[in-house]
Amino acid sequence: MLHLRKTLYSIFETSAGKRRGVSLVFNLLLITIITLNAIAIVLHTVPEYNRRFAQIFTDFELFSVVFFTIEYVLRIWACVENEKYHHWFWGRLRYIVSTSALIDFLAIFPFYFTLFATDLAIVRILRLFRIFRLFRISRYSHAFRMIQTVVNDKKEELILSTMLVVFMLIIVSSVMYYVEHPVQPDKFSSIPAAMWWGVTAMTTVGYGDIHPITPLGKLLGGITAILGIGLFALPTGILVSGFNEHIRDRKTPQRRVCPHCGKEI
Repeated sequence: MLHLRKTLYSIFETSAGKRRGVSLVFNLLLITIITLNAIAIVLHTVPEYNRRFAQIFTDFELFSVVFFTIEYVLRIWACVENEKYHHWFWGRLRYIVSTSALIDFLAIFPFYFTLFATDLAIVRILRLFRIFRLFRISRYSHAFRMIQTVVNDKKEELILSTMLVVFMLIIVSSVMYYVEHPVQPDKFSSIPAAMWWGVTAMTTVGYGDIHPITPLGKLLGGITAILGIGLFALPTGILVSGFNEHIRDRKTPQRRVCPHCGKEI
């Protein structure tokens, strides 16, 4: 059993063990099934395709759930081969609440829950959660791993810039409410209602369903739109900087220095 567990772990993890060929084939199979699931979810919403291929969609969904369920259980069983999850109970529990395992769980949970659900609205919402299967590709994509690394490295700056945007949204929406509410009580009925205008103004989308009509309101709207361009550019600049740093670190050869003499090896 221990040998089988080690074999499964080496197959699940491409970088582990010597079974990289089998692991590569298995990962390609997983990516193919996940991609087909995404296509099936999209085509299932087209009435013509749903009528013609309803049974195929149903059979493929059942096959996918069984396949992903078996894989999920086997991953939990084999995860103790990873030093991070080596404890037979707490290690598996730690793995279950990890990001990758939660995505795996959300990929199969809607199917089992809908078997016992009677509320059709909940069933429809949970069926939408099947799209989480698409996120599983991030485990096998270098690009997704790079994005995750950059976001983790720059999370403090991203949180700070996001909070700045939120504070700005609250401030301009509050001011606009007091400026426009007396002349447009139906449109700017409350500060939360004014926040919808704030979002469209700061993102320069401008749907036009809510807009200021007073001179002071128009002036404030113009200032908000200009400031919004700069504020929403902050997270973009932070991410671009993070990507540049990450790519530069990967391309720069690592210098190995002897701990005794201090010379490069």
